[in-house]
Amino acid sequence: MRSDKIKKGLERMPNRALLYGTGLSPSHMGRPFIGIASAFTDLIPGHTNMRELERYIERGIENAQGTPFIFGVPGICDGIAMGHSGMKYSLPSRELIADIIETVAGAHSLDGLVLLTNCDKINPGMIMGGLRLNIPAIVVTAGPMLGGHYGKKRLSLVRDTFEAVGRFKAGSMTEKERAHLEIEACPGCGACQGLYTANTTACLIETMGLSLPFCAAAPAVLSRKKRIAYESGRRIVELVRKNLKPRDIVNKNSLTNAVMLDVALGGSTNTVLHLLAIAHEAKVDLDLKEFDRISKITPHISNLRPAGDYFMEDLDYAGGIPAVLKRLLPKLKNNNTVSGKSIKQIAKNAVIFDDDIIRPLNKPYHKEGGIAVLWGNLASQGAVVKQSAVNADMLKFEGHACVFNSEEEAMKAILAGKIRKGSVIVIRYEGPSGGPGMREMLSPTSAIVGMGLHKHVALITDGRFSGGTRGPCIGHISPEAASEGLIAYLKDGDKIFIDIPKRKIEVKLTNQEIRERRKEIKILPPKVKSGYLRKYSKIVTSASTGAVFLET
Repeated sequence: MRSDKIKKGLERMPNRALLYGTGLSPSHMGRPFIGIASAFTDLIPGHTNMRELERYIERGIENAQGTPFIFGVPGICDGIAMGHSGMKYSLPSRELIADIIETVAGAHSLDGLVLLTNCDKINPGMIMGGLRLNIPAIVVTAGPMLGGHYGKKRLSLVRDTFEAVGRFKAGSMTEKERAHLEIEACPGCGACQGLYTANTTACLIETMGLSLPFCAAAPAVLSRKKRIAYESGRRIVELVRKNLKPRDIVNKNSLTNAVMLDVALGGSTNTVLHLLAIAHEAKVDLDLKEFDRISKITPHISNLRPAGDYFMEDLDYAGGIPAVLKRLLPKLKNNNTVSGKSIKQIAKNAVIFDDDIIRPLNKPYHKEGGIAVLWGNLASQGAVVKQSAVNADMLKFEGHACVFNSEEEAMKAILAGKIRKGSVIVIRYEGPSGGPGMREMLSPTSAIVGMGLHKHVALITDGRFSGGTRGPCIGHISPEAASEGLIAYLKDGDKIFIDIPKRKIEVKLTNQEIRERRKEIKILPPKVKSGYLRKYSKIVTSASTGAVFLET
């Protein structure tokens, strides 16, 4: 075992003494050492139930004759960090988490890992660290939140708080209703109720084969989640004994399946960044063109919030991810999973309980999948949109640019009523390097929806969007403004053309006009001049390659 490095031989007597100092017994020394990387924190509702799940994972490990060790991993709640400078830290935290997993498990020569996670950047960061180490690992996602209620109306975070800001501003909501939504939209622990980034990545983790069946959609409050945690603890010891490692599971087949499930569900555009980064750590070739290719041939078969009205709990009751995989079985590529069953075996044995929540392939919500990749002079390296959340009459849009150099500038103009119908809101210098950190633009996009403008304006950015965003919002524009992308040289009034079916995004400028703009307009200096974010801005790559760190 890898842990023999720290516990066997005369020269390891001091090491063993320190281990005994933690409370271990001699009987623990001959067992596999299993790290439980826990992202527990009181700051994130998706993580507040993890203390209990830690206990069940520990029980499972001990039952299977392993020795468990819990260590902490940081987490950021994107919803709480949203709309201000705190969001600059969200995407950069993914790389930090991967480094922490590598560092702790590497320093202590752990034999295996249980990755207890749940939210946006924490999920992929954990997996990236596990892939980098390539020691046996299993993921436990802590589960989605149940919907809130306002009478018989079900509530969710994005529609009933972020979008409610715009509705209240527009005068279509009373103060009494606003106050009720604020306190009832998030009724307890769990990841936000729709197919936002946290729950989307949980679904992809299960599809890749890194967590046990039904883990992704089982609500956080159910005892079934505790049983999954317990069985995951038992299973990791078996994975160590079989030496089944993450890179034995995460390969081209599993990543292709993950992309397919993502677009079939209509998941968050953030998954493009995260799957590219996971592929990078797994040493698998994956690019933006692959996402678009798969989306064109995969129907959108489940309409969860934000695009639709179903919640994650509905997906669970309908059969969870195994049921979605059953629908996709004709297109599914076979692969190993941590459960010991192949992904096709899991799909074949699944039961579909609701044909509307998980529709047949021949009766989809949309003929194409949820994500589209656009190209053009504004995005020569690509841009991403959740096309399943765009109204049909907005799939093609032509408007005049209304340019802002930060999210705050744009939000101020939106709430002040300065955005006119027919505008294309441009928010730049929010990319991975220029932001830095590639902030999510959920506050402005939600305000636009709440004020009823999403059928009349578009928004483009070199930043990114929450899984809760809906409407014609094109993100990940690459090259970004800080890297001298054309978005840096736009001016108010420029005519921008968006054609999602044809995968086009263009600004109507001649080559001569573009050359003149590049001479006339200077790139803005870095926004952050010290600390982790400054380091991040210097070494992060383009969104088109997953916003990973440069390798020197």
